[in-house]
Amino acid sequence: MRSIAGADIYGITSEEHSLGRDNITVVKAMIDAGITLIQYREKEKTLLEKYRQCEILRRLTKDAGVTFIVNDHVDLAIAMEADGVHVGQDDLPVSVVRQLVGASVIIGLSTHSPAQATAAAEAGADYIGVGPIFATQTKKDVCDTVGFTYLDHVVKMQKIPFVAIGGIKENNIASVRARGAETIALVSEIVGADTISTRVKNIRKNMENK
Repeated sequence: MRSIAGADIYGITSEEHSLGRDNITVVKAMIDAGITLIQYREKEKTLLEKYRQCEILRRLTKDAGVTFIVNDHVDLAIAMEADGVHVGQDDLPVSVVRQLVGASVIIGLSTHSPAQATAAAEAGADYIGVGPIFATQTKKDVCDTVGFTYLDHVVKMQKIPFVAIGGIKENNIASVRARGAETIALVSEIVGADTISTRVKNIRKNMENK
């Protein structure tokens, strides 16, 4: 089974923030930049439109050996034979998702508190999202920021793999890495870059300067 272990950047799509480029173009650029973990997250398209994009993205990621995760849509993840699916607190419970996708598919769950992190681990999630660390405009239904307090708790108290997420940019990623986050999600900072390869190179340089 694939996992998120070893991935430094967790790339997430957002066509709305991609400077007029479609998700196919952006994901190709992410792959070329060496990102090995990519989530398809698209809130505004119809399910059929998402399906058609994911057909292409699944081929691209599979050929490149990139872990491909679908956000929210368990049915779409199954149809694409995606490596994983990521759900939120208001989506199907992890136990139900596991019944649907099987043992070999990665399940990620967004969490915003110590209690949610513990519950996610007990439910059998393979990793958790920890955030939002900073304020973010990428998601319209985002909850309040958790700052470093929750991140510090997860680093010290939880054994489950995690992804730090929420408002993380080139200029603040070093502080997130310094708190112990090995895998960090970025959305608009990457998809909204004029040159994605250059932005990713600069992000990685800043991650090393923790």
